[in-house]
Amino acid sequence: MSPFFRVLTILIVISTSFSSCFNKPRDCAAYKTGRFTFSTAVGGQIETSEFQRHNSFEVEYYKGKQDTSDIRWINDCEYIVQKRNPKNRAEEQAIHIKILSTDASGYEFEYKAVGAAKTLKGRVNRS
Repeated sequence: MSPFFRVLTILIVISTSFSSCFNKPRDCAAYKTGRFTFSTAVGGQIETSEFQRHNSFEVEYYKGKQDTSDIRWINDCEYIVQKRNPKNRAEEQAIHIKILSTDASGYEFEYKAVGAAKTLKGRVNRS
């Protein structure tokens, strides 16, 4: 093997080793069911909702009210969620959610309205 190919091989091995250090783990299948919480700022206040996910639907509890949404999984780490009984036009909009990383206590995700360009990020914790 020529010196050029040896150096090239070494560089490929090193770059692969370093890039694998930056990949966050994603065990998304572990979060298709369970009880979770999500907190976000609403009008300067931190609001928390709880939800119970059952693979193809989830039931959310927020401020003493219950709401059910259907879930369509695109793959293990992405899904579309849509309210079953939307009360207004904004609630009719489906939300695309992509799980970015997981750990023992929850997952980091990004979400946006289907068809929208603006993406937001959040964290869900297992209850």
